[in-house]
Amino acid sequence: MKTNLSAHFLFVFLFSLCLLLPTCVTSAQELSSLQAQSHRSMQQVDLIIRGDHIVTMDADGTVYKDAAVAIDQGIIVAIGAASEILTAYQSNKLLEGNNRVVMPGLINGHSHAAMTLLRGMAEDMSLLDWLTKYIFPAELEFVDAEFVRIGTELACWEMIRGGTTTFVDMYYYPDVIAEVVESCGMRALISATVIERPSPGAANAADSINIGNAFIKRWKGRNSRITPMFGPHANYTLDEAQLRAVRDAAEEAGVGISIHMSESRYEVDYSKEHYGKTSIELFDSIGLLDVPTIGAHVVWPTNAEVPILAERNVGVIHNPTSNMKTAAGISPVTKMLEAGIHVGLGTDGSASNNDLDMWEEMRLAAFLQKVDRMDPEVMPANTVLTMATRGGAKAIGLGKSIGSLEVGKRADIIQVSFDDVHFVPTYDVKAHLVYVADEQDVSSVVVDGIVLMKDKKMLTIDTERVTREATELARRIQIEMQSR
Repeated sequence: MKTNLSAHFLFVFLFSLCLLLPTCVTSAQELSSLQAQSHRSMQQVDLIIRGDHIVTMDADGTVYKDAAVAIDQGIIVAIGAASEILTAYQSNKLLEGNNRVVMPGLINGHSHAAMTLLRGMAEDMSLLDWLTKYIFPAELEFVDAEFVRIGTELACWEMIRGGTTTFVDMYYYPDVIAEVVESCGMRALISATVIERPSPGAANAADSINIGNAFIKRWKGRNSRITPMFGPHANYTLDEAQLRAVRDAAEEAGVGISIHMSESRYEVDYSKEHYGKTSIELFDSIGLLDVPTIGAHVVWPTNAEVPILAERNVGVIHNPTSNMKTAAGISPVTKMLEAGIHVGLGTDGSASNNDLDMWEEMRLAAFLQKVDRMDPEVMPANTVLTMATRGGAKAIGLGKSIGSLEVGKRADIIQVSFDDVHFVPTYDVKAHLVYVADEQDVSSVVVDGIVLMKDKKMLTIDTERVTREATELARRIQIEMQSR
């Protein structure tokens, strides 16, 4: 950077000197040569993003004012004062930063993306009734590859619009999900669902595992933005032998798993009755936690199980909206964070949320812990923002590559517009991001250095086509249901 600055200032000095000294004989051609030398000394990069503030979410909590990020080949190469970055780097692509806050993209640690097409189908009932009486039957009847493609595209559109750059998905037809993610430009961990019942595309657990194995072989290492894995549904939809089989398959394939874990009292009671152990004790006893594990929900861990999660390095994903809506309970997030567990945030599927708004998850996560502990000081804004970014990245096993804006990490970055009246005045940028911002405030989204949305315009998804296809598919489903 010093070399670049020196060349620039040399040009400015000589040009100024010529203006002041009438005897200066430096020709326009010579000045042009010096200017070209200055430009040549600047490093060419793919993209520069500016912001009034850059909230890096690094371990030191660094926040830059009037700053910029330089990105090349999908990697952050520099971050700092805008004057320094724009002197040292040049790019044909620039995202201006007036009244914009630049920060890491949000990480949705648990979702069932294609369930956007089941949004509003069944409401206001217990988790077990919701699953067994409505969702499982509807999925078996209506979910096919086309359903998953359209539903996942709809979900990716919603997530990108709201600033989510990475999501962990568990659903059927995982190859179709991967193709959508590859096309729209997001980053995703895609888990092939394993369940012991007839399900879309599979007859039983053994069939599901075979489908998962084939999916992982096709996609492992194929695209750096896509991580294939297994998704054993739960200990009440799989027995011990089937859970062990998933563990063995994951170990052999060298991949992780994502599983619903201690989500409801029903699950814990079922585990005690059928296995003589609580859910997490069961998973630990059969070696399921020996592979990289993402535990979704974790609402009812016992005091004895919390240390197990920490020791096994299980990433926990808190889903406050879904847990509240199904009355699953309040997860002891504060206790788990205090135990050193990596805890991220998730939306769950749209059918039990009913949206994919990570800003709402941040607020509810904070408020739930405060009222549960009757302590307004627990879960401050920075802690919750960390869960949605750097902490979430660690929870899903990507902490070394995403989750914070640091040189060498992948460029998964969003700009949040502070134009709206609800940001006026701004005393604390991080507090406003957690307690004020919502998905409508996100202006631009970048994943792996590629701009997916610019100034609220989607660039990688044909939103008119997706709207048309989703509306038509929903119409067909509704007609079929009404004809019963």
